[in-house]
Amino acid sequence: MKSESGTGSASGESLPPAPGYGRSSVADVLTSSAAVLGVPGFENTLNLPAAKRVCVVMVDGLGWSLLKQRGGHAPFLRGFLPSARVLTAAFPTTTAASLASLGTGRPPGEHGMVGYDVLDPDQDKVVNLLGNWDPGVDPERWQPCPTVLERAAEHVPVASVSLPRFADSAMTRAALRGGEFIGATGAHARVAAAAQALAGSPRMLMYLYWNELDKAGHKHGAQSPQWGFQLEELDSALKLLAARLPADTLLLLTADHGMVDVAPEHRYDFSADPSLVAGVRHTAGEPRMVHLYLEPGADESDRDGLMAAWRTAYGNKIWITTRQEAIDAGYFGDVVTGAVLPRIGDVLVLAREPIALYDLRRMKSSSLEVVGQHGSMTRAEREVPLLQLAAPAAKRNPGAQAGGRKK
Repeated sequence: MKSESGTGSASGESLPPAPGYGRSSVADVLTSSAAVLGVPGFENTLNLPAAKRVCVVMVDGLGWSLLKQRGGHAPFLRGFLPSARVLTAAFPTTTAASLASLGTGRPPGEHGMVGYDVLDPDQDKVVNLLGNWDPGVDPERWQPCPTVLERAAEHVPVASVSLPRFADSAMTRAALRGGEFIGATGAHARVAAAAQALAGSPRMLMYLYWNELDKAGHKHGAQSPQWGFQLEELDSALKLLAARLPADTLLLLTADHGMVDVAPEHRYDFSADPSLVAGVRHTAGEPRMVHLYLEPGADESDRDGLMAAWRTAYGNKIWITTRQEAIDAGYFGDVVTGAVLPRIGDVLVLAREPIALYDLRRMKSSSLEVVGQHGSMTRAEREVPLLQLAAPAAKRNPGAQAGGRKK
């Protein structure tokens, strides 16, 4: 893998560029869609075409590079690649952060979903922000920003089509609350439900979630036949959805992050090296983007010593930076609120090569079986597509889509 460089830091690290919040990121997709529908308070940052209905398909784990590499499994989607735009995921490149940015239109420094699991300063413990939400954390207090869906629902019909188990999940309540929830389990059931709801309303903003690719990638890898099969299923379903859409409907596809396959021999238990956890009170994040929280009273020399130990252990396999340097670089947006600040690690370790970093003192050994991973800021993880699969002026005709590949 080629090394990447972007923003410099005081510690000497050359970090990848920050996400394009407010310009070309997942945070701008639903806000631009709401603006298309005339919802006040939103700007059409992405210059989407006029439409009476907008359906945003969020495909979990479909990175831009993966879509290009494995486009042979997706002939329908491949036809839109020449006119696709490349957006950036939120930081870290993980579902909790990017879905919250999509759902609120805000960077993580404001919505507070700064990792898969992070420190809850009030409880002094690490809490999960995705599937195993801590009972001591109120989702709507943790993420207090109003969502795009609830704001839009005051002006136009709004619907979310997703798996039934997500109807009242903590993640939904935190980041995607608002409008009607339509539960449908299978791929074609979701397509049918989405098409029916769109046809039943003269105006609508719809969010449609797709998680099968991500699941296949975590279990088998993004280069696996199983991942290719799920891409084929997605391609077939979205082709059908595009054909069933009523007129004046804009159908968009985007993703929350990409994915990198990590070989078993490159999945490391960093907690086995005492120097890498010396003075560390908590570890959190994900194996490709680790938060390290220092003990109270730690000073700069303690922090710098810890960072030096990590550089000695992993060298150019990682980027390592301080909380303040990451904030200054814009990784969490222009604003990091007082409530969000202590949720971010004092030191952040980002995987630069295809490695994964575990603290097996607190993580199950079964987590070492995960193949496809994400969280860091390599291009494979941070770049996601924005495809315009159908629009009133160019419906079902990929060749008629205006413009070329843009960032």
